[in-house]
This record gives sequence, structure tokens and C-alpha cells, in this order.
Amino acid sequence: MQKSLLTLGLLMASSTLVFAQKQDIEKKFDGKEAISQFTYLASDELMGREPSRPEMKLAYTFIAKELEKAGAKPVPGANGYYQDIPFKLSSPPKTGNIKIGDFSFNQGQNLLVLEGTSFSGKFELVDVGFGSAEDFAGKDLKGKIAVTNVGAPNKLSPNQLFSEGRAKAVRAKESGAVAIIERFNVPSIPWQLISGFLNRPQMSIDMGEVSDMPYIWVEDLKNQLTGQNLSSAEVSITGKVTTDIEGKNVLAWIEGSDPKLKNEFILLSAHYDHVGVGTPDAKGDSIYNGARDNAVGTVAVLNAAKYFAQNPPKRSVLLALWTAEEKGLLGSGYFASNPLIPLNQIIYNLNIDNAGYNDTSIITVIGLGRTSADFMIEEAVAEFGLTAKADPSPEQGLYDRSDNVNFARKGIPAPSFTLGFTAFDDEINKYYHKAGDHVEDFDLNYAQVYWKSYILSAQKIANWDQRPMWQAGDKYEEMSKQLYGK
Repeated sequence: MQKSLLTLGLLMASSTLVFAQKQDIEKKFDGKEAISQFTYLASDELMGREPSRPEMKLAYTFIAKELEKAGAKPVPGANGYYQDIPFKLSSPPKTGNIKIGDFSFNQGQNLLVLEGTSFSGKFELVDVGFGSAEDFAGKDLKGKIAVTNVGAPNKLSPNQLFSEGRAKAVRAKESGAVAIIERFNVPSIPWQLISGFLNRPQMSIDMGEVSDMPYIWVEDLKNQLTGQNLSSAEVSITGKVTTDIEGKNVLAWIEGSDPKLKNEFILLSAHYDHVGVGTPDAKGDSIYNGARDNAVGTVAVLNAAKYFAQNPPKRSVLLALWTAEEKGLLGSGYFASNPLIPLNQIIYNLNIDNAGYNDTSIITVIGLGRTSADFMIEEAVAEFGLTAKADPSPEQGLYDRSDNVNFARKGIPAPSFTLGFTAFDDEINKYYHKAGDHVEDFDLNYAQVYWKSYILSAQKIANWDQRPMWQAGDKYEEMSKQLYGK
């Protein structure tokens, strides 16, 4: 009987604490200010927050000032509130042709020149398999072109294709090669799809001299090349233009209140870029404002900064607004490779990315069911009358298409806290990467509940006396053990 009474008392005390936390957030949350932030970030003035446009400066300057006003501090090692990123914008060449035997590859058809400078001539080809360090070892590549398959065995997702390609370009450069050609042979991704997407200006991270090396994809046309002399190629690539672009992640932090736990960080993140200006819709609107994707997420992080600066949790809070997510998760990827906080001190990443919503009674958590902290998100959103639901559209691969995956791959538990959706249906596609994604047609009552439930979720995890962990058997569990030394 006494044990039952004690258990009941503990449950009541816990429930009272959570209710008090919720009430405190409700009391201190300034909905009018949050909506003002939301309206500005998704306004026409910012021209869709495309990273290569000059208006991007308006976006990152505003975000930095809001973090400073909230009371969050610059991260040591940053440039004020910025992590500077050296981007390059590479446009397709005016002409591109590679002739192997009697067969020709042409830019935009079965050839894509992705990086590098114009170059011409006849060059010897050296096949280096998948382009691993072992594949390059012992090969004579000086003055020759390295030829590889895209990606690597079991590494064929779009992001992995590019990350592996960058690593191969470094090896090719170090081996004396003049260019690298990759055969695109990924059954799950049609060449026509990838060609249509990549035959336009592409943003990437400047890798110094390696960025000048021609990096080329060709469609893997085995039948057409049968019987051809594959030992050499005649190359003619002209009019390749690359421009330097200023990129900035916006970062801040808040010191935790617990003498021991403050050495651990919970990372609260969202990308603030969008896709800019595009084809006009039926109304003639060509600005893709990105209210849902992802101004609403940016506002969540800004208001979390404001709350936690005045109410520090036990753990420290790292706040990150990533740039160039829409260009291939580039901003978060740069931080993950060049962290200003040691990654083994970041114990959790509650990320935000969005396409839209079709159910305002739920919060969809991409990755729900994969970490030990899930129950706290479920409890937090329930306090605001919502229900946390897992990803209803796993076929979309959303977990691996958002910034959280750059941290998951390092071993950090990292779900995405998204607007409620039950399917990737017409209601989502009505706004996703469309000119009609405005604040004016957003349910602002739902937006405020979303923002506040995010803050409470983060607070509960930041105050938890345990470290969040991947569920046993998760594909990132082993990497997590390596990161944290467990």
C-alpha cells in the first residue's frame, strides 16, 4: 500500500512539474513577435532565401540579430554568430563533349560536367573501380583521367554519391590525374531524372585546388561502348564558369545550469534557406516564399533561444540555423565535418524540416521510434493537445533527406520535428516548393502550438538525467558507440 501511494505521489509530482513547465512556456511565449518573425522570413523581400541570391544576407543578418536579442551567445570559434562556408556556384559548360572510340557523350544528354574548369585534349583513361584508396593505390594517373563508378558499395543515396565523389576527386588530384569521370549506374535513380536536376547551376563547398578538377558524370551505356577502345578519350569542354558564394550558418549557444550536464549539448536546428525564384504560378507569382519550408522551423529555433536564454535547462543548448539545405544539406554537412563544438559533446539533435501539413491535431516526428528520448516528445506535444506520430511516408526517404542525417551518420540521435501530415498528398504538394507557400494561408494558431510544443520537447530532453540513445539494432547505433566511447 505504501509503495502504491509512493508511486502515485511520484506520478502526480511529475505531472505537476510538466504542467508547470507548459504553463511557463505559455506565459512567456510572445505569439505576436513569433508571427512577425515568420512573416518577415517568408516575405517577398527575401526573394525565397536562395543561398546564391544577395537577399540571403537579409535573412542571416535578421536571424543573427534575433539570436543576439534573445540573449544567446556566439559560439567560440565562430565569426560572431556565423560559421562562414566557402561555397562555389558552378554553371554547366556552354559545350561539353567526350568521345570514346566512335561514341560521343554530350552535355545535358548523357554527360554532366559538375565541377572544374574548361579543358580539352586527348587523355588516357584509367579505371579505378569505385575509387577507394585501395583502388587508387599503385595506379599511374599522372596526366590521365580517372574513371570510376559513382558512389560505393552500399553507398548509393544521392548525398552519398556526392560525398564519395568529393573524396575520390581528392584522391585523383593527389594521384596526378587531370580529371575524374564517374559512370552513373544507380538502378534506383533514372539518369533522365538526375540529368534534368543537375544540368543547371549547382552549389558546392569549395575544396581549394580540387574544385578546379573537372568532375564528370556519364550515363553508363555499356551496350553502346561494347567493342569500343576504352583506353583513351577526346575531351572538349568550353565555357565552364564557377563563382565564389558567401555562405553562412547562423549559430549561438546557451550555457546549461547543471555543473556537470552543462558540458553536454542538445542541438536545436532548422534550415533557413529555400529555393528562391522560379517559374510563375497561375497567379503570376514567381517567389517561392517557403513559409512551411522552412521559415516556420527557423522561428521555432529562434523562440527556443529566447526561452532558454531566460530559463536555462540543465544541459547547454546549441542553436543552429543551417544554410543550403536545399542544395544538398550543405550547411549542416559543413558543420558536421568542421564542428565548433566537439560532436561527442552533442548528445541529441532535435532538427526541424518541413514540406507542409494536412493534420493540425498531430506533430509528425521523422525518426520517432528510433531513440530512447521519443517518449518525452510524445509527452510534451500531448501537453499542448497534440499527438506525436511517426513518419507516414517512409517511401519518401525523408529521414535521409534532411539535415538531421548529417548528425545521425556521426552517431548523434537526431529526429526531425515536423508539421503534422498523414501522407505526402495533394495538400502537401500544393505548397511544397511552390510559389504559393505563404504565411497568409498558414494556420497561425497551429503554428504557435507547434512552436511551443517544440520548446517543451527540447526542455524535457535537455533536463533528462539520462543520455538519449539509439534503439538497439538501429543502423546508427554502432557509430554512436564509437562517437561516445560506449
